[in-house]
Amino acid sequence: MRRALDLAHQSVGLASPNPAVGCVLVKHGEIIAEGFHAYDQRDHAEVVALKAAGPAAKGSTAYVTLEPCSHSGRTGPCADALIAAQVTRVVVATSDPNPAVNGRGITRLRNAGVAVDVGPLAQEARDLNDGFARYIRTRLPFLTLKAGLSLDGRIAPAPNQATDTLSTAAPVMLTSAESQSEVHRMRHASDAIITGIGTVLADNPLLTDRSNLPRRRPLMRVVLDSTLRLPLDSRLVSTANDDLIVFCTTPNAERRRALESLHIRVEQLAPEPGSNRISIPHVLARLGEMQLTSAMLEGGSQLNAAALPHADKLTLFYAPLILGPSAVPFIHTSTTIPLNPVRTAVTPFGPDLRLEAWLHDPWLHAPRTSATAE
Repeated sequence: MRRALDLAHQSVGLASPNPAVGCVLVKHGEIIAEGFHAYDQRDHAEVVALKAAGPAAKGSTAYVTLEPCSHSGRTGPCADALIAAQVTRVVVATSDPNPAVNGRGITRLRNAGVAVDVGPLAQEARDLNDGFARYIRTRLPFLTLKAGLSLDGRIAPAPNQATDTLSTAAPVMLTSAESQSEVHRMRHASDAIITGIGTVLADNPLLTDRSNLPRRRPLMRVVLDSTLRLPLDSRLVSTANDDLIVFCTTPNAERRRALESLHIRVEQLAPEPGSNRISIPHVLARLGEMQLTSAMLEGGSQLNAAALPHADKLTLFYAPLILGPSAVPFIHTSTTIPLNPVRTAVTPFGPDLRLEAWLHDPWLHAPRTSATAE
């Protein structure tokens, strides 16, 4: 199963909006075939492995990171393919969160006389597909709020006075090269990255995936910009290639035409009630309509505060330094926000510590749809 998970990691960036899945076929104690799912190549991981094994698959054990599907979509049911190949045992890391599959693939295998075991490395298999679990049940992307912080909870030194022009100062990097490399791996695993206009004006970021890992579709870069202050000479605009979308509420008509003339997607959303602020739920709903299953938010204090009630996970990289009380706080709020994580994890990256806090378990959310992603 560990090898199957390694294969599933190769599926990351290539499978969305389907899940990342790996499969290993074992016979007489030896691996005879393996495979992972890539959306553009259609075949699911089990079928890739079965085709590689050919007749040798008969009598083998299949180790699969996600329950074999029992429904037909772009391909036939993987449970049926395993049965037809006369695989005698299937070991599944976790059941499928898809309401159209959940438990049915396992039942179909057992009804056909195939021995099925469920559970090895289940949590690791689930962590790999939190986005799919959230999306397939709610049609909303899994939202991770990411930040690099000092030990006193600050995300940047004291700012200069905000303007509508790009800052010429280089952004201050709080965290180490090891943490920054991990952030790019996280971007690679995301379908979209979200920021606010304040961060664009202060840092002039690229917001690109520089992991050098293959991906099927570009990382969608999303800017929340109520009145369309996005400068035309920003690095986001100059590097846009059908991968930049700007959400606004009361757009400047001239700026909108200028952005759209550069083939940048501009969409107007209804604001939060009683304000001109962009509604985070409306943003997430729109990204879900675009079949984006996971999004990572990298913003400033105000956007972090607005997004926190809608975040599924916090990922905070703490650097060993103190910035002091005049520096920019992680959250811009005067009220206490109680958090009750369902799970936490702490991992070192160079001199930094990464804290992960899952605020919701997408695998336990009540399904709102039985639609399938294929």
